[in-house]
Amino acid sequence: MKPLKLPKGAIKPRPAVIGMAPYSPPTGGRADKLRLDFNENTVGCSPQVIAALKDNLDPAALAVYPEYTAAKEAVARYFRVTPEQFVFTNGTDEAIQVFINTYVDDGQEVLVLRPAYAMYRFYAEVAGAKVVEVDYPQPEMEFPLQEVLDSITPDTRAVILSNPNNPTGTGLSLLAIERILARARKAVVMVDEAYYEFSGVTAITEIERVPHLFVCRTFSKVFGMAGMRLGCLFSHPANIQYLHKAQSPYSVNSLAVIAAQAAVQDTGYIETYVAEVLAARELLCVGLEKLGINYVPSSANFVLGHFGKRAIEVRDRLRDQAILVRDRSYEAAGCVRITVGTREQTRRLLDALEEIWNHE
Repeated sequence: MKPLKLPKGAIKPRPAVIGMAPYSPPTGGRADKLRLDFNENTVGCSPQVIAALKDNLDPAALAVYPEYTAAKEAVARYFRVTPEQFVFTNGTDEAIQVFINTYVDDGQEVLVLRPAYAMYRFYAEVAGAKVVEVDYPQPEMEFPLQEVLDSITPDTRAVILSNPNNPTGTGLSLLAIERILARARKAVVMVDEAYYEFSGVTAITEIERVPHLFVCRTFSKVFGMAGMRLGCLFSHPANIQYLHKAQSPYSVNSLAVIAAQAAVQDTGYIETYVAEVLAARELLCVGLEKLGINYVPSSANFVLGHFGKRAIEVRDRLRDQAILVRDRSYEAAGCVRITVGTREQTRRLLDALEEIWNHE
């Protein structure tokens, strides 16, 4: 969208903001469709979350600022950390923002990968940082470990990566993360583990031993709470004190922390959903192979398919059948990202896709 002309007398924004490309969030009208476009939980949160919200929703509770102590203790037990080793954040987005605000000054280098979650670059650019990007090799999209190691220099202030990565779905081992941490001893390193439950590889176990490591998790994916906007940023307790200083004291609302307490107690719900998604992911990959559609092997709850020149057509024709998928051609030519839901949802998608793919 072309920016509006500033009226006479208006003050120009900072040059870093003027030069940024706008981020396009999800469009409206998604509620009654099969949502396979933004990697959300496709069946919703645990019933225990809804029950907890109903039980604790009253005028008096909403009239006071949120308290985090009980929720932090419950969440800490779930993630096997101490309350002093993390901060609650308003989704992963605020985790990235607080991380950048705490450690990166104007003009300093932030290393990110491409394609990756757009907010890494977004918040680095807002801070006026110099963004250095390392490309995933296409079409295989394997993590470019050596290229990342070679790109880390004494000028690198921060490294941000996700494991598994969005939109590629590819991950890296803990050993690979440790090699990056060893190389970037003079930089802070954030590992975004939004899709950890589907891959099983985590660096949280290293936060006490490696003081320049930060790990973030979200309640927006496997927990089915994207609308609550809640995340966690983990690190050494000494770092957490500084993160608190750079964060608004009440950025996470009362309902979100009530929901989190209930969500982490219903471990059976999470385990059942993850098992269903892993089975559906295999079903989707087999279905794509039968149709002759190449894809990137995924460790997450989505698969990046190579649809070539028909990518936009496939997206639009699926949308006509109330099935939403995400075109990523703007950063990975000819690619469409498909969220993995249940097996029943996956069969519906494959039936529609077969009809589209075989009838040009």
